[in-house]
Amino acid sequence: MPDNPYQAYVDSLQTSYEDALRTQLPPVPKRRDYPLLPEAPKVLLLAPHPDDECVMGGLPLRLHREAGCRVVTLPVTLGSNPDRKRERKQELQNACEYLGFELDELVPLGLDEITPSGRKNHSSNWAKSVETLCQALDRHAPSLLFFPNPTDWNQTHLGVNLLTLEALQKTSTSSLTLIETEFWGQMSFPNLLVESTTQEVIDLVSALSMHRGEVERNPFHLRLPAWMQDNVRRGAEVIGGQGEKAPSFQFATPYRVTRVENGNFFSPWEKGRMLPSSKKKGNFLLDQISSS
Repeated sequence: MPDNPYQAYVDSLQTSYEDALRTQLPPVPKRRDYPLLPEAPKVLLLAPHPDDECVMGGLPLRLHREAGCRVVTLPVTLGSNPDRKRERKQELQNACEYLGFELDELVPLGLDEITPSGRKNHSSNWAKSVETLCQALDRHAPSLLFFPNPTDWNQTHLGVNLLTLEALQKTSTSSLTLIETEFWGQMSFPNLLVESTTQEVIDLVSALSMHRGEVERNPFHLRLPAWMQDNVRRGAEVIGGQGEKAPSFQFATPYRVTRVENGNFFSPWEKGRMLPSSKKKGNFLLDQISSS
């Protein structure tokens, strides 16, 4: 028996990671079908790159499975490598198919120069991109819109945040729930912590692994559970309140929820909110997000 009681715990993490590195899924594993409810609101994910639909997907996956929502992924770019765009598009299709998400496109091979510097140095391309996204928002008319937060570090994520906010000023949508996401850079003021079940995390990791070209250079799909565990640590205090008792979640994702009504932006609740996993179906999950 080791002298340190935590040795087995840490060793198991290392061993599990090394075992998982040697794991490969079939091209597109079979998934369970979850019924869509015609009256359920539409959810739109503005993914800066293929693979972000999985990283931001904790709450969208629950909305699809528990509330019967149509979840549509709209990739803003297909990455910066022209030689990989068609391959990444197929990887995205595989991941969305596995999760039960639909897939649409802004333009066949994604937008280019969607970064803060692209906004500054390529103004005509930027203006055209804003109009393209505006048309997509009007076409889909989502009730819930997911997009990156303004401090998400990655330059394309920052660009998508700016692009989204500009497009929202030009859309005809009068009522909308905005849900900002984080991965590369933390939000200063998240207000919602959403638990994911073990099975949901398995499915998100599985879908993320289908972005083979990306995880070969950086196996971040295997780090996703640890990231979601660390979200519980941080969210317990940043969202739950400094010094408050941590929730009993194992895995969670932080978000920032903002309501838009007739051009006015406001927080739907004053303090942070915890959203535990639930077996309830229908409007329960939606009520937890939209109620004040």
